[in-house]
Amino acid sequence: MGKVVHVVGTGTIGEPLIGMLTGYRKELDIDEITFNKRTPLKTDRSKVVDLIRRGAKLATERDQISGFEKLGIKVNFETEEAIKRATVVIDCTPSGAGLANKEKYYLKAAQAGGKGYIAQGSEFGFGKMYARGINDEVLKAGEDKFIQVVSCNTHNLSALIKLFGTQNNTAPENLVSADFVCMRRANDISQDDDFVASPEVGKHKDEQFGTHHARDAYYLYKTKGWELKGLYSSALKLNTQFMHVVRFHLKVKKETSVEKLVQIIKDDDRQALTFKKSANAVFSFGRDHGFFGRILNQTIIPHETLSVQNGTDIYGFCFTSQDGNSLLSSIAAAQWCIDPETYEKKIQCLKPFFFEEV
Repeated sequence: MGKVVHVVGTGTIGEPLIGMLTGYRKELDIDEITFNKRTPLKTDRSKVVDLIRRGAKLATERDQISGFEKLGIKVNFETEEAIKRATVVIDCTPSGAGLANKEKYYLKAAQAGGKGYIAQGSEFGFGKMYARGINDEVLKAGEDKFIQVVSCNTHNLSALIKLFGTQNNTAPENLVSADFVCMRRANDISQDDDFVASPEVGKHKDEQFGTHHARDAYYLYKTKGWELKGLYSSALKLNTQFMHVVRFHLKVKKETSVEKLVQIIKDDDRQALTFKKSANAVFSFGRDHGFFGRILNQTIIPHETLSVQNGTDIYGFCFTSQDGNSLLSSIAAAQWCIDPETYEKKIQCLKPFFFEEV
């Protein structure tokens, strides 16, 4: 069968992920892309047909096959069959489903020879936490078959910590504390539910970290053996469908300046600067110039909002790139599972969707 990547789910991460994998199949040296869609819906028919047209093959549960066939859609595999034959599985299902699928399917498939199983976002405990460019060095060949790609906002927080708090990932002791306010879009433009009528504040469910964003950033860096102190995050939903925005305050030991911070951002090709001030303007750039509308940078910083007080207090705003950072990490993790020696080189085919300026 060669190298087969199987994507579970066709939502806001699954759909563009399948598109990227099919669009860059040769460059990524993948022989086959399959995907699982659970429910045959008339409203999703056009999406599924297009993914198949691009070269992906559909899998579903046995009892759903006839439903797809009634829509004129060919099903190639049953769900469990597709998982068993996959080299790597990337689970893009809603919160909690990835952990359930691990128990139901992935543990057994891993024992049968599967190379890797990757879950998204808030599937805390699924496997080793990972974000491209933050902790690649902690992935251990032959050991890490289960990987949790952290959420898009956790990518953003972790990138800010790396850039400003740890002297670009080299000196964790430089960070004194970091406080973040994640202003989240209520839902994606592709979704009809979960919209809110006005800003809605979230609970501080975690006594130490506030929300899962800071908690996950802490544990992501802990895979490197780092014990970052003073991480805390808050979250609220805004009545928008465009992009998440993060307001940050990092306190560091070594004095810095706005000019130094801007240069640090410029030196890291996974980060972007912008003169834009609104989420819709940044979103529009991604729609026009990204892949499936996605910018793959980890964070997009309007550098005119950067401020340094007393030499050691860093303030600013940034935009989270609408799941693009999670998509990059998912593909990087899948390539690492297939071949740890060549994944760095292969994923460079996606560089056209990294931008110095948005």
